[in-house]
Amino acid sequence: MASTMTSPSSIIDFVINKGNGVKGLSDLGLKSLPKQYIQPLEERISTASFGIKNSEESVPIIDMSNWDDPKVAEAICSAAEKWGFFQLVNHGVPIEVLENVKEATHRFFELPAEEKSKNSKERSCSNNVRFGTSFSPQAEKALEWKDYLSLFYVSEDEASALWPPACKDEVLEYMKKSEILIKRLLDMLMKRLNVKEIDQEKEGLLMGSRRINLNYYPICPNPELTVGVGRHSDVSTLTVLLQDQIGGLYVRGGTDKKSWIYVPPVKGSLVINIGDALQIMSNGRYKSIEHRVAANGSKNRISVPIFVNPRPSDLISPLPEVLASGEKAVYKQVLYSDYVKHFFRKAHDGKSTIEFAKI
Repeated sequence: MASTMTSPSSIIDFVINKGNGVKGLSDLGLKSLPKQYIQPLEERISTASFGIKNSEESVPIIDMSNWDDPKVAEAICSAAEKWGFFQLVNHGVPIEVLENVKEATHRFFELPAEEKSKNSKERSCSNNVRFGTSFSPQAEKALEWKDYLSLFYVSEDEASALWPPACKDEVLEYMKKSEILIKRLLDMLMKRLNVKEIDQEKEGLLMGSRRINLNYYPICPNPELTVGVGRHSDVSTLTVLLQDQIGGLYVRGGTDKKSWIYVPPVKGSLVINIGDALQIMSNGRYKSIEHRVAANGSKNRISVPIFVNPRPSDLISPLPEVLASGEKAVYKQVLYSDYVKHFFRKAHDGKSTIEFAKI
């Protein structure tokens, strides 16, 4: 079978049209990476040069066991301003829930291709359930070595009816159990911006819609030639990421703001990052940061991000409380659904999406 995978059209047909994804390619035992996945030199991740491990250059790890201690809020807000990324331990989401959702992710991706592809763009019974591969295959010059299941949360009833049975219960439980943490984080971040209270209207704006992705990065031949995910910042308010123990996440940071810093997996932790929507609402005070994921040559990796977003119909712009002191707005008002469409129309390209909202 592997020997028939020679022409670009047969690869695309096998991976995308037949729903095998890159997991299907990996399972064939290919000895070399198909050329569609070979990234330009400047986009490749050399772990030898990117993994900066010294203590001055690492994403903060914050213990939330005593979350109402003002020092915790201070650490979180400072990390959001300086890094845009931080890891939380003792965050209150039960470890068992995290382990269950990881198992459910593996279970979904182990399903036969015909079963998974029932959720593809062409075959899914709902736009809110999407199985796919890479990021935006139509727009990309080089594809990313990743398969995903993307689930947009509307209600528990809809999720129970439409989400794949192999994973829906565990995913719903994870979303439910993470809600308190998300509200606590937003409360802390808003207080720093002089928003005294998150009323119903503000809550809708900050977390009125949520999407969860199950990401699968199968073993890759020549992982040094490709990426699991290319350079981008998220379009969310916040992203809550569960990664397994294999690792592969790199974020832009360090004193020069140009280095790629490895984010090591910490058992039981959740990685939080600021998204573009919150960068816009905070008028640039909180930073959404470029990040990317390396491919792995020896192990299958998974990650499960929850994207906490404004509602598609929301207009986002710097919050009035941020501008109350006379600070000049850096971003204009944009319809959130327009912003998201702009992001998905193109390949991953670093931080360029934010230009869409700049004045």
